[in-house]
Amino acid sequence: MDKKIYVPTEKVSIDCSSSQYPLAKILVIYTGGTLGMVHDDKGVLVPFDFEEILDKIPSMRYLSIEIDVVSFTKPLDSSDVGVRQWRTMARLIFDDYAFYDGFVILHGTDTMAYSASMLSFMLQGLRKPVIFTGAQLPVSAPRSDARINLISALEIAAAKDKDGNSIVTEVAIYFNNRLLRGNRAKKVESVQFDAFESSNYPLLAESGLQIRYNRSVIDRFGTGLSLYEDLSDAIAVIKIFPGIRFSWLEHILSDDQMEGVILETFGSGNAPTHNQFIKIISDSVKSGKTIMNVSQCDGGKVDQSSYAAGKGLEEIGVLSGDDINTEAAVAKMMHVLGQNYTCQDREKILSEPLVGEMSYRSFFKN
Repeated sequence: MDKKIYVPTEKVSIDCSSSQYPLAKILVIYTGGTLGMVHDDKGVLVPFDFEEILDKIPSMRYLSIEIDVVSFTKPLDSSDVGVRQWRTMARLIFDDYAFYDGFVILHGTDTMAYSASMLSFMLQGLRKPVIFTGAQLPVSAPRSDARINLISALEIAAAKDKDGNSIVTEVAIYFNNRLLRGNRAKKVESVQFDAFESSNYPLLAESGLQIRYNRSVIDRFGTGLSLYEDLSDAIAVIKIFPGIRFSWLEHILSDDQMEGVILETFGSGNAPTHNQFIKIISDSVKSGKTIMNVSQCDGGKVDQSSYAAGKGLEEIGVLSGDDINTEAAVAKMMHVLGQNYTCQDREKILSEPLVGEMSYRSFFKN
């Protein structure tokens, strides 16, 4: 795959500093999405000029931070976000990492969890926050959640401890008063403000009168930033359902260009025990395809040793995704297959936590 990125607009500086000595300098990356939209004279939603953001959100003047904003030349619906856009976001952060205390990415909600997951693999060794946020209603709407989401995301990106170190040192999603680990989040609601959940990992922070950080669960293993731009999109997600046609499954898996498969199974990793199903999956593994078993449930984990319906997959070489969610599994698979790993290393890395996207076995109590 080529390594083209989107060419963003020139940076716009917004003076939100209420003092001579601002607390932090933040880069905001606007990719598109509802947060940055306003209604024009005809009532049509259009992107607004971020140079006018203080007119839309005047309380930003009291944040005491310096803000630079860079936008995609053509703001995107998040349904159109993919490898090229991920490279753009990651490259912008990597290139300007030394010049900012934190980063906020404004992004549509539909694929925000995929993008946050992907950047957690592309930007490894973070010691600064990368906070995704967005809104369910545009900033021009009277009851918009855009204002509080953006202001809180900026405060979190600027937050430091008494020693001057960033409090949050990973990729996260801020939405509806909660900060979630980016590669643990999932969009679960389309018409309410509480759009995201993190069923298998605690909240990193909650916002009330103050922002309360759960520091014991925030990643503290940053050793210096590394950028991983090589990704493979030769993967598929297959959701198992009752009555699935095995001939259809065989046809999909026969694609020679497919390298990896996320298999969404029932409950704790269970799938049909029919001999034809097992043979199709087994033949795919033998042909060199990497297959990871991920539960369809929002919470819990895959345990292929619990039931015969999962044991069969384990015996033929299907990898257990443990408590990883589909969004993170897609990102991790694309990242791992994009690196020059041996087959053995690939399986090992996919089966173990890399950037907090899945738990060690000891995380779950028996």
